[in-house]
Amino acid sequence: MATPAKVDATEEQARALVEESRETTWAKPSFAKEMFLGRFRLDLIHPYPRPSDEDAARTEAYLARLRPFCESVDGAVIEAEGRIPDEYVKGLAELGCFGLKIPESFGGQGLSQFGYNRALMLVGSAHPSLGVLLSAHQSIGVPEPLKLAGTPEQKAEFLPRCAAGAVSAFLLTEPDVGSDPARMASTAVPTEDGTAYVVNGVKLWTTNGVVAELLVVMARVPKSEGHRGGISAFVVEADSPGITVERRNAFMGLRGIENGVTRLHNVRVPKANLIGREGDGLKIALTTLNAGRLAIPALCTASSKWSLKIAREWSRERVQWGRPVGEHEAVGQKISFIAATTYALEAALDLSAAMCDEARNDIRIEAALAKLWASEMSCAIADELVQIRGGRGYETAASLAARGERAVGAEQLVRDLRINRIFEGSSEIMRLLVAREMADAHMAAAGALVDRNAEFKDKAKAAVGAAGFYAKWFPQLAVGAGTTPATFSEFGALAKHLRFVERSSRKQARSLMYAMGRWQAGLEYKQNFLGRIVDIAAELFAMSASCVRAHALAAAGAPEAKAAEELADTFCRQSKIRVRKLFDALWDNTDEDDRALTRGVLDGRYTWLEDGVFDPSEGTGPWIAEWQMGPSTEPNLLRPFLPSTRAGAGT
Repeated sequence: MATPAKVDATEEQARALVEESRETTWAKPSFAKEMFLGRFRLDLIHPYPRPSDEDAARTEAYLARLRPFCESVDGAVIEAEGRIPDEYVKGLAELGCFGLKIPESFGGQGLSQFGYNRALMLVGSAHPSLGVLLSAHQSIGVPEPLKLAGTPEQKAEFLPRCAAGAVSAFLLTEPDVGSDPARMASTAVPTEDGTAYVVNGVKLWTTNGVVAELLVVMARVPKSEGHRGGISAFVVEADSPGITVERRNAFMGLRGIENGVTRLHNVRVPKANLIGREGDGLKIALTTLNAGRLAIPALCTASSKWSLKIAREWSRERVQWGRPVGEHEAVGQKISFIAATTYALEAALDLSAAMCDEARNDIRIEAALAKLWASEMSCAIADELVQIRGGRGYETAASLAARGERAVGAEQLVRDLRINRIFEGSSEIMRLLVAREMADAHMAAAGALVDRNAEFKDKAKAAVGAAGFYAKWFPQLAVGAGTTPATFSEFGALAKHLRFVERSSRKQARSLMYAMGRWQAGLEYKQNFLGRIVDIAAELFAMSASCVRAHALAAAGAPEAKAAEELADTFCRQSKIRVRKLFDALWDNTDEDDRALTRGVLDGRYTWLEDGVFDPSEGTGPWIAEWQMGPSTEPNLLRPFLPSTRAGAGT
């Protein structure tokens, strides 16, 4: 009997791999990183960066061509059939949607990150599955890794094909491997003649994998003479011999996405298709996601804009107790939350995109915060929309239409958005990722003090160096611009909110230092504490973006400037309440009780609490399906949307 494919990795090995794959230098300033250190560098985001006139014109011209097509798409068809019709994909390809950020020299549209986000918002409005199709293809699929680390030959060969509609997918996750790539079992073994690699493995949740023409495959190259080894990235033709799409997975939402299980058995991949160096695969993936993650807040912002429109129109139309429901305070509070948060979502999204395009700042933390915060807040907005709509919010759009009412898919929105808190790093993983980035300066200063494996003599030596750093740094956290009433006066009524952000950034930094002193190396296990620190930062970032955007609109004499100030002011007031609760919860919480209770649950202490019900899932299969290396025994479900773009295909 074949042995299940499995790679065991210790906690230290897993941590070492992720640490090795991180970008460890900060060659450019970072607004969020400075904020974690208690330094509110408003100059890094103010004046609010905007796309150039040329970029804005290019974007608007493209959106003008794209909008009529999006308006012609019937999202109900996708929802009913559970797949995207081929003609929709063909229409997207003809409009160049598969090459939005690919340079014009390679046949793409050459849009900026700002323009790309706007296009995704428009396409996602037609149906979220279309937005995911495009973002999975070019945010994490073949185009972005090649732009980042591809050779000139690779770019010349594959980028024109991607721009022409060769759908791509990213294959990283395995049945037993999610956020812990150290346990990756897929292998890429160099051939004896050195001209190729032979890839074997099974990949799970391959978004676009069922319809892809090109794949980015992550696999482990064994270390040997002449081979650095490690997790590496390859461009692979999806119809290569030995590749079988064995399943098309179904989900609670995004019913049109083509997500599957792909088996690779003795797949020969030319050496020329290795992206970057051996062992650089995970670093390439993480770096790609710095900007790639902005696709999710773009789609989240689009959904929130739609939610605001529906909430406004419905709450004026629906009358209860003699008044439109929107005039009742209980409903009005929800509308205010939706409007203010939608404004902040767009402000944070546009700020992150503009900083990405300018390339003046390091945005790895800002992009992660935008993804984390947008995915959480958009779900809250969708939930509030369902509540505002009442029973109609829980009813499907098809059912509403069948009764002769407007087909508003509020319940679909809840289902479709939920995955964003898991996609491209769950909220829990994102908090840990940001926490690690924010700790960089402290790790450098404290060294062995925060290394639980360090010897006592090394800790003693590190203590001397850390004392020098903190002796200079800590006093700076006591007083700052936020304590002076006249600071940020150019922001008018919004100045008080920026003062709050400045004070809170210093308080956040002090809290982190106290935690390091209290827990030292054990801080890395205080995930709830670190998560609250990160959530505070996300709110402060959104507040900053909201105020700076409103100021920019006023400075430009925009007709919506006064309204933007009202939205920013209300959002900041709402956000302050959340921030204060998070600060309180840093030290007043049930974390220790929760840990103890959880241990009891896992040890079976409370199984009596489960009595009185039965579990229909029992006996239906293992929690995680075991898999073995070897040829597939399943039919190949690969079904590309469009004809192959490969030279000579079909001739």
